[in-house]
Amino acid sequence: MACAPRIEINLAKIAHNAAALVALYGIKNIGLMGVTKAVCGAPEVAKVLLDEGFSMLADSKVVNLKKMKEAGLKADLVLLRAPALSEIDTVIKYADISLNTELSVIEKLSEEALKNHLVHKIIVMIEMGDLREGIMPATLETFIEKVVKLEGIKIVGIGVNFACFGGVKPNNAKMNELSLLATMIQTKFALPLSIVSGGNSANYNWFINATDVTKVNNLRLGESIYLGRETLNRQVIPGLYTDAFTLITEVIEAKIKPSMPYGEIGQNAFGEVPEFRDRGIMNRIILGIGKQDVLVSGLTPLLDIEILGSSSDHMVLNAKESKLQVGDEVTFNLNYGALLSIMTSPYVYKKYSHAL
Repeated sequence: MACAPRIEINLAKIAHNAAALVALYGIKNIGLMGVTKAVCGAPEVAKVLLDEGFSMLADSKVVNLKKMKEAGLKADLVLLRAPALSEIDTVIKYADISLNTELSVIEKLSEEALKNHLVHKIIVMIEMGDLREGIMPATLETFIEKVVKLEGIKIVGIGVNFACFGGVKPNNAKMNELSLLATMIQTKFALPLSIVSGGNSANYNWFINATDVTKVNNLRLGESIYLGRETLNRQVIPGLYTDAFTLITEVIEAKIKPSMPYGEIGQNAFGEVPEFRDRGIMNRIILGIGKQDVLVSGLTPLLDIEILGSSSDHMVLNAKESKLQVGDEVTFNLNYGALLSIMTSPYVYKKYSHAL
């Protein structure tokens, strides 16, 4: 019997999605960064992205960039978040490009780059409403003026983030504003800005409807590649696979039990006081996986069964009429949060396949 719990990763479906997205966005001359954070920088997946036309790989963890660099992958490796002061040496070592918003951090990057006799490239992130990272547009010119004086640092682009924290949508007005800022920088500072990164998988609807993408020439894609969806409404992108990743779990208990806990009720393991509805006697199963391994709310079972809840390492389900028994396997589709948590868990076996 195969290991369980495991996540089955279909590299052929990822390759199909990656190639389709490169072709789609290429119609309007938008290049793509392949975001690898949801797969923890897995070289197996990163290689597929490179084979299908991606030339830049982006991750929010330096350890994942290290993993990809040591795997010998030939790509520009991008640190997808602003570096911490405590990791400057490793950022310089493993990231070809980093996203930045703080002058004090860039100054340290400059010092470390000079020590290593190299030039570190940066993308300056601009705040446009989502209120995650970014310099306020009103201060951008002064910021750039200070950064261009630093040795060992080269500004190669500007970028903006949408729909990750505040849920703010990218639209024509936002992209036009970003393009105007790019023009200002290019004109005033004679910087070519090879990258004007307009966002992420949330930009799909803007892209499809835009007659002019202005100066935006880059997007950072993760969920669209792995789950075949845009991220504003989680709608499927036509022609893409949504099941490149599936979670396989094993039944470790199957019993007929009441639907209501009995006894005096207090807090559960996570400090919650759970509430249950009396549904009579129920065919209940337990799977050997829980909140330590996966965002349970992000799972959708393929069988007609119902997730009742979970503890750290048990998931309890109403098996309904499925007749599941101990040792049987149960399969789930997953959303981005579930994918991120499963790939991060060392307790979930990763199984790669190449067949559609």
